[in-house]
Amino acid sequence: MPRLVVLTGFLGAGKTTTMLTAGRLLGRRGHSVAVITNDQGTDLVDTRLAEAVVPDVSEVTGGCFCCRFEDLADLVTELLDGGRADTILTEAVGSCTDLQATVVRPLRARYRERLTVAPLTTVVDPARFDALAGDLGYLFDRQLAEADIIAVNKTDTLPRAELDALLDRIRGRHPTAGVLGYSASTGANVEELVSLWTGSRRSSPGVDLDVDYDRYAAAEAQLGWLNQTWQVTAADGFPARRWAHVALDSLSTACARRGHVIGHAKLAVQSPAGLIRMSVVAAGEPPRHEPTGSEDPSVAHATVLFNIRAACPPRDLESLLRTAALDADLTVGAAARPGPARAFAPSYPRPVHRLPAASA
Repeated sequence: MPRLVVLTGFLGAGKTTTMLTAGRLLGRRGHSVAVITNDQGTDLVDTRLAEAVVPDVSEVTGGCFCCRFEDLADLVTELLDGGRADTILTEAVGSCTDLQATVVRPLRARYRERLTVAPLTTVVDPARFDALAGDLGYLFDRQLAEADIIAVNKTDTLPRAELDALLDRIRGRHPTAGVLGYSASTGANVEELVSLWTGSRRSSPGVDLDVDYDRYAAAEAQLGWLNQTWQVTAADGFPARRWAHVALDSLSTACARRGHVIGHAKLAVQSPAGLIRMSVVAAGEPPRHEPTGSEDPSVAHATVLFNIRAACPPRDLESLLRTAALDADLTVGAAARPGPARAFAPSYPRPVHRLPAASA
């Protein structure tokens, strides 16, 4: 029977990298894999990255899975009817919670014998575990509380003793969840994570999560969303990787200086030299590059798509990005021209369905 995996977890936890690393592993095992990305906005870096790795990629935009449930269901039905995939990997918006009641149970109720829904997996960045406070901390706590599996990513960034202590703390706080440490970037323990999805453990219908939707909405309202495409040119050529690095580093530094929490800031560079992805998941940190490497051939033109999520008014994000692009222009001798900006704060979450545990 086809299987669907729902990943949740706060912005910047590494859900997309997890999905694609797992997708490669499943593909090598002979599985046909499809990916469904999700975002409040449109023009997604994650979708472009997924398209370079997995042959079957779709997206649900304009709201989280819970608020766009019928869009998600339409895509799942299309995949099932066409026999296109035996494994569907999905990632919910990083500011979303209450997915057991609003996504997992409705999917199980709708598809019953046609589809197995894997245990709900919350992906965690260990650097975030004690870092979020207030309403954002409440949102993060609810994401952990509803998880069947708590998957602690980026284990390669922690000393062994510190990692073991963190995993023990999480097990103590969430004794009913399976807890696993892994690294999506290195591949360590990803096989074990996939085994949890494909084994006998299933999403538990047992507990109705207590969610204060006003606090949930207040947390989302703190986050500014900005999606914008820039065209960067230079008659004599310019290093596109360097331009992108400077722009994202400038934005990260500016957010740190102003005290803006970055959920994630991602960009995708498309040029004759190929596709480059960079990301920042904490204000003040330098950009991470995918693929890594030092080659940066000169190009005359590049298209750069930014997806920025930060605790900052959306219009202020636009201003910070304009300044960052100018810094990059001056550094490499290029000229960047912005396209229309899609800048907003998420609206109040209004799920299409919310099924109690007794209905599962």
